Amino acid sequence: MIILYSFIDESRHKFLMDRYLNAFSEDFKEDILKYRRWQDAQLSLLGRVLLLHGLSAHFGINEADIGKLPNNKPFLKGHPIHFNISHSKNLVACVIADFPIGIDIEFSDETINYLDFKFQMTGGEFEEIHQSEDKISSFFSYWTKKEAVLKAEGSGMMISLDSFEILNNECVIEGKKFFTKEFFIDKRYNCCIASTDINIKNVVPFLEVFKI
Repeated sequence: MIILYSFIDESRHKFLMDRYLNAFSEDFKEDILKYRRWQDAQLSLLGRVLLLHGLSAHFGINEADIGKLPNNKPFLKGHPIHFNISHSKNLVACVIADFPIGIDIEFSDETINYLDFKFQMTGGEFEEIHQSEDKISSFFSYWTKKEAVLKAEGSGMMISLDSFEILNNECVIEGKKFFTKEFFIDKRYNCCIASTDINIKNVVPFLEVFKI
C-alpha cells in the first residue's frame, strides 16, 4: 500500500494545467474546467495525477482505465488494485492498495464548534470528544475515521455518520467489519485510512510526497 500526497500551489497552477490536463479524457477535462476556483481545479487534477503516478511507479500500470460503479465510486478497470482520493484545504492525498481502501484527510480548523456536529455522532463518540483535553483534535480524529470508513464501504451519503460507532479503531456496518488507522502527513491535518482488511491495523503506509 502506498499513500501519495501533494500541496497545491497557485504559482504553479498554469504549468500544471498545461502539463497534465490534456493527458485525461474529455469528460475529466470538462469537469476540471468547470471549477471557478483554481484551488478546486488543482486539487481534483492533482488527485488524478497522484493516482496515475502511483500506479505507474509502484504497480507497473502505465495505462489506467478508470470507470465508475453504480454508486459513482471510481475503480480501476482490468486490475485487482483499489484506490481512493481525498482532499481538504491545500492538501490532496491518494491511497493505492491491493485490497479495498478508503482515505480521508481533514484540515484541523480551530474555528469549528464540534457541538454543531453532535447530531452526527453516537452518544459514546460525543462523550469521548467532550471529555478530551483537546476537543478539536479529538473531533477531527473522529470525523476522518468515520469518513474513511464510508469511503471504504462505498455507499457514501446513503449511510449516516451516527448509524455506526468506531471503538478501538473498529466498527460494523450491516454485518461487515471495518478497521481504521490514522497516519501523519502534516500537523495541520488529520488523516485516516479504512478497510475491511484487518491487516490495515498493522501496516505501515509508505508515504510519498509528489513535488509539483
